[in-house]
Amino acid sequence: MSRAPADYRLVETALQERLPDGTTRCNLCLWRCRLRHGQRGFCQTHVNRHGTLYNLSYGIISAVDLGAIEDKPVRHYRPGTRVLSVGSYGCNFRCGGCHNLEISWGLEALDDLARGQSTAAYITPGELVAAARRHGADGIAFTYSEPAVWLEYVLDAAAAAREAGLYTVYVSNSFVTDEALERVAPVIDVLCSDIKSLDDAFYKEICGLATVDKVLGSIEQAARLGIHVETRTNIIPGRNDDLLMLADIAAWIRDHLGPESPWHITRFFPAFKLAHLPPTPPEIMWQACEAARRVGLEHVYVYDDKGCDCARDNRPVADWFDRDVEILHEVKKCSAACCGDEGVLLKKYEKGAGG
Repeated sequence: MSRAPADYRLVETALQERLPDGTTRCNLCLWRCRLRHGQRGFCQTHVNRHGTLYNLSYGIISAVDLGAIEDKPVRHYRPGTRVLSVGSYGCNFRCGGCHNLEISWGLEALDDLARGQSTAAYITPGELVAAARRHGADGIAFTYSEPAVWLEYVLDAAAAAREAGLYTVYVSNSFVTDEALERVAPVIDVLCSDIKSLDDAFYKEICGLATVDKVLGSIEQAARLGIHVETRTNIIPGRNDDLLMLADIAAWIRDHLGPESPWHITRFFPAFKLAHLPPTPPEIMWQACEAARRVGLEHVYVYDDKGCDCARDNRPVADWFDRDVEILHEVKKCSAACCGDEGVLLKKYEKGAGG
C-alpha cells in the first residue's frame, strides 16, 4: 500500500525493529543502526522519534537527469532506451573520491529537513512517473544517492512506474540487507552495483562495517531474486588497480552471476580527498578488460572517458515537473504528530549513531 502523502512529511522507516534495550534498529542497510530517541543513523536520513524510526527524505528530490540507459551503466537491459535518473539525499558510505558530496552525503540538506528549514523539492511518486512520461523516458533510475536509505520512496515510486509501463533501475553500492532486497525485488527490474574492490581494507576505509563478502553476497542475492544485475568497478590509481585483483573480480562475476553477465570498467577522476591522485590511465582499464576476457567473462565494457554516475545537465529540479516553482520550493515542515516545535532533530550524531 502506497504511503505517498500529498505534501512533505516524515514517513515511517520500512524495516525497523524495537529492541529490549530501548533502541530501535534500522534494517535497511548492513549498518543496522541502533538508535535512541533523537538519534539519526549513519546515513543521516532516518531519525528515531519516541521509539519509531522515520525517513526524513521521503519524496525529496536532489537531482534529475534524462539520458541513455547505457550511461548508468547498463547495456543488457532495454538498450537504446532513455531513463529518467533521480536522486535524493543520504548515503551509507563515505567514499573519499565522491563526486556527488552535496547529493550523496547530503548532510546540510538533511539537517535542513530535520530542522524544518528545507526548501528542497517534494515530488510524489505519481508526479515523478508523470514527469518521466512527459519527457519521453522509458524507465526511472534511482541513483546519485544510495537508494537503500531512501527505500520507502523507491518502493512507492517503482510500483507506480511499473503500473505505468516504465522499467526501473536501482544504482547501488550493495551494502544492503536481504530484507531490503526482498522488498524491492518485485518492483525493480535492474540492479547496477559497484564492486569497488576485493580488499576488505578498501571497503573499511569508506564504511567501517563493510566487507567484501557482505557486498558480494548482496549482489548475488539480488540475482537470485530475479533482478537483472550488471556490475561496475571504478579503477582508482594506487587504490584498487592491482591487475590480479581485477581479474579476480571478473572471475567472481563469471562464477556467481554467469559468464554472460556484464562488467563495466569506469575511469576515476580526482575529487574530494582523492583530488591529489591522477585520473586512471586508460592502459590499466584495457588490461583489466583483457584479463577479464581471458578468465571467460564475455561482456566487458571500458569507459575511459566516464567515471561516476553523476547528474550532468544540472538543470533546476523545478524544470522537470509541472509545478509552480515557488510552491515547489516552499519551506518543508512535517505536520506529523511525532514532531514538536523543536523540529525532528534533537541532537547531531555524525559519527556515533550506527553502533
